[in-house]
Amino acid sequence: MRRPERPYSTTIVIPCRNERGNIDAALRRIPRFGGRQEIIFVDGHSSDGTPDEIRRVMAFYPGKNIKLLVQDGTGKGDAVRKGFEKATGDVLMILDADLTVPPEALPKFYEAIAGGKGEFINGCRLVYPMETQAMRLINLMGNKFFGLAFSWLLNQRIKDTLCGTKVLFRTDYERLAANRQYFGEFDPFGDFDLLFGASKLNLHILEIPVRYHARSYGTTNIQRFAHGWLLLKMTVYGFFRLKAV
Repeated sequence: MRRPERPYSTTIVIPCRNERGNIDAALRRIPRFGGRQEIIFVDGHSSDGTPDEIRRVMAFYPGKNIKLLVQDGTGKGDAVRKGFEKATGDVLMILDADLTVPPEALPKFYEAIAGGKGEFINGCRLVYPMETQAMRLINLMGNKFFGLAFSWLLNQRIKDTLCGTKVLFRTDYERLAANRQYFGEFDPFGDFDLLFGASKLNLHILEIPVRYHARSYGTTNIQRFAHGWLLLKMTVYGFFRLKAV
């Protein structure tokens, strides 16, 4: 597929729910890279004043192209889909608002996709040592299990399926979204949805190691057991769609 000429414009989608204390830091810490940058916050019905803080920083940083959307549904996956639907950049990126993956890592993802090293760039938090309390043991075990399962399902080595930072071209995402019903739409985070879709399109998946930090503001929105059960169900569903055909 023919790509636009470099430097590529980028859209950075930041799903957020009760992340007021991280909004300004996210904007200050996102480096300049590539061509035009668009930053889209997608709020998940926050109760701590996050939308007001986003509006404040939009006025405080008039030189940045910042947009605010509000989810129609719930969950990070729904937020990512809404942000990607409204994105105008050549390259689409996800940055979690908890900043556990530092915004300073985004240029590495841009260079990887812009340089043709991969067509779907996935962050991997399981290479470098983590800060204490950055990831609970049960989450770590779950990540390793899903990494092994997906490496087998996709026939590509995937070490960290649930890292929130994922990058792909908008043209590829549009093809992925057009075929989304093949895998269903019950992934609460959107990670499996994107990985399954990338595999279906035969995109080359490349993992980029990232530092993973403990959050400094707010609490996690993850419901470990309920969400874990949904992800396990989606893994089984993926087996029947990818392997048992």
